Amino acid sequence: MAKPGYRVFDTQVAQITRMSPHFVRVTFRSDDLRELGWDGPDQRIKVVLPLASSGYDHVPFEGDWYSAWRALPDERRNPIRTYTIREARPAAGELDVDFVAHGDSGPASRWIGTAKPGDRLLVIAPDATSEEESGGWEWRPGAAGTLLIAGDETAVPAVGAILEQLPDDSRGAVFLEVPEAADALELRGPSGVAVHWLARDAAAHGHDGEPGYGARLVEAVTAWADAWVAADPAAAAVPAAAPATARELPALDDDDLVWEAPAAADDGGVYAWLAGEATAITTLRRHLVKGLGVDRRRVAFMGYWKLGRAEG
Repeated sequence: MAKPGYRVFDTQVAQITRMSPHFVRVTFRSDDLRELGWDGPDQRIKVVLPLASSGYDHVPFEGDWYSAWRALPDERRNPIRTYTIREARPAAGELDVDFVAHGDSGPASRWIGTAKPGDRLLVIAPDATSEEESGGWEWRPGAAGTLLIAGDETAVPAVGAILEQLPDDSRGAVFLEVPEAADALELRGPSGVAVHWLARDAAAHGHDGEPGYGARLVEAVTAWADAWVAADPAAAAVPAAAPATARELPALDDDDLVWEAPAAADDGGVYAWLAGEATAITTLRRHLVKGLGVDRRRVAFMGYWKLGRAEG
């Protein structure tokens, strides 16, 4: 029987770095991580959070761990949340994960609020020693000549990794909405890809009745896309060369989130990667595809979470 593409890695917190009011980088270290795989720049992983009463006593490590985890009684089922690899150094047995700190709004936020070096954390991630495809990543720009990248704070770690891995001659624009201006991080990328940080304005009207949330992102990306099509009306009408093979990759407990990731196109058209709160991301995708006529096979959109639904 082939080894699964994912496995449970047993790690310890090595370092905690607060990068801004809402971004905290945690460096994990263990010999286990020498077998960590990182197949795409926006590689998703799962973190298994400890239970206050029993830690990790009931976590299934072997075989079909997911089915075994789902079968546990609620009080013995550890919370699992999805994050993105920000940086991995398998040779050193190290992994960096950027967390968004929002007080005690959920188990992950509560954990990051009290975490300290030496704490144990289980991570479910690709196994580099497996021949099975890991999946869990969506960035496939192919030979795109123009890149449009947009998201909220939950997408910032993936976007940071994407930018660092882009070819030097890449061109396009990045839009990132974050809670406040001080959350704008220093991201490294090609000079031809402009990065725009959008501090959330609590006074603006956002989606689902929440003041401000997603409003600035939708406004800025829509304006950029409209100007791009106005400058080159034929660009949006160019069909993608790749077949329409959208891949549905639902995250744990997130089966109702919007998600579509097309295969890479081999021409020089536009490629859009949109990730973050589901309503804002769906709004942007609808404007590109239905409003401007961009081929849907050029737009990857991932609803990482949904406003109004508790983290749990």
